[in-house]
Amino acid sequence: MITYSDMVTLLLCFFVLMCATSTLDKNKWQMLVKSLNPNASASSQEEETETAGANSPDVVAEVSTFDQLYLQMKEYVDANNMSADVEVRGGDGYAFIIFKNNILFDGDKYNLKPDGARIIDFLCSGIKPIGDHIREMKILGHTNQADPNQPNEARGDRFLASNRATEVLVYIQEKNIIDPKKLVAIGYGQFYPVAPFVLEEDRLQNRRVEILITEADSADISLEMVYSEMGRDNSAI
Repeated sequence: MITYSDMVTLLLCFFVLMCATSTLDKNKWQMLVKSLNPNASASSQEEETETAGANSPDVVAEVSTFDQLYLQMKEYVDANNMSADVEVRGGDGYAFIIFKNNILFDGDKYNLKPDGARIIDFLCSGIKPIGDHIREMKILGHTNQADPNQPNEARGDRFLASNRATEVLVYIQEKNIIDPKKLVAIGYGQFYPVAPFVLEEDRLQNRRVEILITEADSADISLEMVYSEMGRDNSAI
């Protein structure tokens, strides 16, 4: 019996060693946990699986070039099913990120929401290694015209747009990931709409914050140029 016990112990050690040096598979890990602890619940097995090394979408891969920043943001948005709230575009010498409607802020507020802070954190983790490759980051605040026949009250409209842009800028600046003089906040208010003011589904598109990141050796890139490349023309709205 002693010899048999020693053999079983050695086999168990060998099995654990093989698992430790192999590629982790979630289902196999759960089978191992269950075999060692039959009373373990399915939820605890899943938690142990995640702790053991499942990839987190919040962990950015090492970014070493400007173009990789755009790719990382695009992959993050797709992996988190955020394409309805966040749009990522890239062009020659720039990356352009559109945060739609209420992803960053509640209505008529400029306090950054936790979910909004989370995606800004991810953006910052990508910017940090390539701060020297960036010429400028413009944070652009936009509002919607509530009454299609009557412009918004100027003070409230401008302050809301500017405060939202500034709130994002300050949040990024406090991360100490980029030279603060490269950060610019602009409040456009209601004057750069991307849809008419008549229908609610159109007005939702106008409530947004955009971040235009330009590469260090690129020429000056304006918002109008980016919109033109995207096929947007708000001159007739």
